[in-house]
Amino acid sequence: MGGQACILYGAAEFTRDVDLAVAVDPPNLKRLQAALRDLQAETIYFPGLSKSVLRRGHACHFRTQSPGLHRLRIDIMSRMRGVDPFSRLWKRREEFRLPGVGIVALLALPDLVKAKKTQRDKDWPMIRRLIEADVARHSGDADALRVDFWMRECRTVNVLRELARRYPEAARRAATGRPALREILRGGNSKAADLLRKEEDVERARDRRYWAPLRRELEKWRLGR
Repeated sequence: MGGQACILYGAAEFTRDVDLAVAVDPPNLKRLQAALRDLQAETIYFPGLSKSVLRRGHACHFRTQSPGLHRLRIDIMSRMRGVDPFSRLWKRREEFRLPGVGIVALLALPDLVKAKKTQRDKDWPMIRRLIEADVARHSGDADALRVDFWMRECRTVNVLRELARRYPEAARRAATGRPALREILRGGNSKAADLLRKEEDVERARDRRYWAPLRRELEKWRLGR
């Protein structure tokens, strides 16, 4: 669900870790714990892996010690801000077949974009590249759902303007809920860029509010150890 997923979707990113979204149920956690043991993975930050921790929305962090994967970092979550529960994510997953590896399941692109709407500076250029890569890959075979996704999530004024030119009806529908797109349809590119930045600012603020109580809870757990 992180940088590795972005690479497979064509938005190249240098990443040192693997981010995983997992189902939180006892059989699946047992399989996960067995896999971590095989990788000789050690917990590197508080808290430790548990059903309650993952269900609260916290992340669990590991560093592998196994030969060939020495010091690979693995971050595990189950619940993310603004993203559907895992059961729905799993139904919408995309599967990639990698040579020498097999099938790898990824968050569907719309879900990955939602997960990337954080307060971190590095995530917003990645969202832009994910959308632009998808537009380039599917410019000749996009269905209505994909076009609607582009209209709602594209973060580049020039690309959004070209999409509006190619799909005017979809643009008009999407513009009712997106001021930046309405401004592009009016021809106001500079103001549209400001409105896109405002969208980003709103999501960053939401992310900070979401994490504030979780950080307080984490600190309380640390002090209680």
